[in-house]
Amino acid sequence: MTVTTAARPLHRERTSEYGPGMPRGLLLLMSVSTGLIVAGNYFAQPLLDLIRHDLGLSTGTAAFIVTAAQAGYALGLMLLLPLADLFERRRLAVTMFGATAVFLLIAGTAGSGAVLLGATALAAFTSVAAQVLVIFAVALSSPERRGRVVGTVMSGVLIGGLLARAVAGQLSEFGGWRTVYWFGAAVLAVVAVALWRALPTLHTPVGMPYRALLRSTAGLFRTQPVLRARAALGALSMASFNMFWTGVTFLLVGSHYQWSEATIGLFGLVGIVGTVATPIAGRLADRGYAHRVAGVGAALLVVAWVALGAGGTSLFALIAGAIALTVAQQSLLNSNQNLLYALAPELRNRLNSAFMTAFFLGSAAGSALTALAWAWNGWLGVSVAGGALASATLLLWAVERALALSARSSRRRP
Repeated sequence: MTVTTAARPLHRERTSEYGPGMPRGLLLLMSVSTGLIVAGNYFAQPLLDLIRHDLGLSTGTAAFIVTAAQAGYALGLMLLLPLADLFERRRLAVTMFGATAVFLLIAGTAGSGAVLLGATALAAFTSVAAQVLVIFAVALSSPERRGRVVGTVMSGVLIGGLLARAVAGQLSEFGGWRTVYWFGAAVLAVVAVALWRALPTLHTPVGMPYRALLRSTAGLFRTQPVLRARAALGALSMASFNMFWTGVTFLLVGSHYQWSEATIGLFGLVGIVGTVATPIAGRLADRGYAHRVAGVGAALLVVAWVALGAGGTSLFALIAGAIALTVAQQSLLNSNQNLLYALAPELRNRLNSAFMTAFFLGSAAGSALTALAWAWNGWLGVSVAGGALASATLLLWAVERALALSARSSRRRP
């Protein structure tokens, strides 16, 4: 494997506490960039009613816009992310940012539901550039700072998703739903230029054709037990997490709260408070506590749903539960990724592709389960299902941890 890096003129000095190729300014740019590109996948959520009336769509077709974004992102994780093992990463990332900007522009000018659905899916497909940047940041950071770097960049992903709902709701008040997509396209075009100027070149060819690369990625589930365990934990926790953020919209428009779309969008800001846990979890992972962080996160996931269950009638409990849920999810995600990235540098892109595909399949399953749970018993049904998924996450962590400790003890015996 050959690795080539070359600094861009923008950074004359690239040595920092995060590693010889990761100055603080570049880390901040990468974090902001990941948040901005994933934001487009969530624009439609508070705008579905506006889009439905403007394009003459049925409620079911309008709701499918959100599903199209999730499906597009999952496909991108499977089919596009492995390309980082074939092509130079700076060029790949910038190209994908530019493509996402074009697709968002098409979405904003869509005259029919079919065009909007297709543009939404394609924008989500190329927005996996966010994950290209995550692995890019890992490659540039020093091993002892990997957890902190991953936590910082992944904070951008979470904040981008949460802020997108709020920004979309507010922008639509001024210029309609199309303005949101045009604004997103313009911002990503600027970000693409900034990344081209700031990122170093990085090429880590693996010496295999694309189809073999895809087979190798799928085969990691068979050969890497750590991946199997972390992917299962990630899928379960993300399904639980997404059940809340999908179901809370139904709750807040209901008879008890009766909030407007713009106000519901602003509720996403509550989750941002929980992102404070991400860099803390990263620091603890750097000190060797990744397994314990995952356990604490899984336990907190269960506790969060107890509070969220009471949130059906208590705003305080709803806010406290949302913050705890975000802290739990980010702690789990950060610890899972750190354990995976420590396995083998040459496998990082494929490990990330496999893990994140399972992660977002869990997200899609959570969205689908929310509809069933709400039809069954409203917010109480959502809380029971979300709590069950959280409990399964904690149980799986405990079993996986016990097996790992037992295997370690057996190896130490004479």
